[in-house]
Amino acid sequence: MIVDETYTIHTEGSAYLAGLRAADRSPNTERVYASRVALYLTYCMTVGIDWCRPTFLELGRFAQWLITEPLPPRGPRSTAVRFRTKKSANAVLTTVFEFLRFGTAHGWVPADVVDRLSDQKYLSFLPPGYDVGEDAQYRTVNGRTIKFLVADDGIEWLADAQIERLLELTPRARDRFLMALLRCTGIRIGEGLGLRREDMHFLTRSEIFGCQITGPHVHVRRRLNPNGALAKSAYSRWIPVTEQVVGLYADYQYERDQVAAAEVSDMVFVNLFRAPLGRPMTYHNAKDLFDRLARRAGFAARPHMLRHSAATSWIRSGVPEDVAQHLMGHVSRSSMQPYLHPTEGDMREAVESTARRTREARR
Repeated sequence: MIVDETYTIHTEGSAYLAGLRAADRSPNTERVYASRVALYLTYCMTVGIDWCRPTFLELGRFAQWLITEPLPPRGPRSTAVRFRTKKSANAVLTTVFEFLRFGTAHGWVPADVVDRLSDQKYLSFLPPGYDVGEDAQYRTVNGRTIKFLVADDGIEWLADAQIERLLELTPRARDRFLMALLRCTGIRIGEGLGLRREDMHFLTRSEIFGCQITGPHVHVRRRLNPNGALAKSAYSRWIPVTEQVVGLYADYQYERDQVAAAEVSDMVFVNLFRAPLGRPMTYHNAKDLFDRLARRAGFAARPHMLRHSAATSWIRSGVPEDVAQHLMGHVSRSSMQPYLHPTEGDMREAVESTARRTREARR
């Protein structure tokens, strides 16, 4: 829920969060959206704006405030001045606009407020796989009227050598298994933290579990979990794993058996090294783990980067895109596009092979 400084519940903001929950959005999404809506409501209260009747100019000033207002220091000893990036500001604006549209649907926000948030835009260049419709009726979409132009820096991923370096820096069997599993299967961190022991079919044959799939594999299922982890896709799927992953899982089970409190939990990933022992690992635990490894390795490392690494390796190895799409749990084929990362070698080979063909043609 969202409360003000006197701990009074903000009814409309809390109702919006309840709507996200009813739409089966993940707890992590709800948590992030709650902070963004609270930020907007705090700004409105501070500058004296009626949050449900902002003018176009007032929303523009809010957008500028997002990138010019210094952020709180990261810690009590930190003196560095930080500012929100335009990309982060756009994410806040997206949530705020969704909140205002939600308010219009419930009669809290006048319709003319929402009308000012977007205008029609004709798509001259189409994203890969975009369907314009039989009569091109989907070529005209609603674009945001308040939005910062942000250069696309691409999506970060980890090369094989970087992943091996992270594994070398990981002393604990649980963490090595988590990293190898994410790299091998391409599952999201929420899907990994939501795994249960019954999902781990690591025998050559799995009939004993009532499963007809041959070979070691994991099952990814959408379910409610005590740690708030949630599979994004509503469709269950299974993904094969390598012998390395199976071996690391055995190492992890030995490590886990040394902590008596972990025995009762059916969740695969649990706390073994700090209280509360035996509790399922959370998103925060996983982020702390990758942050520590990134500092030791000297390069950025986040769980989702391993998902990109897996998809890139599959495509580069000649795996058909429809197979990779199923492994990733994507409904739309166009969702695969952000995961196709050419390496420096790929791009150099493309240029040099073209130059070779040109020279041969001249001869």
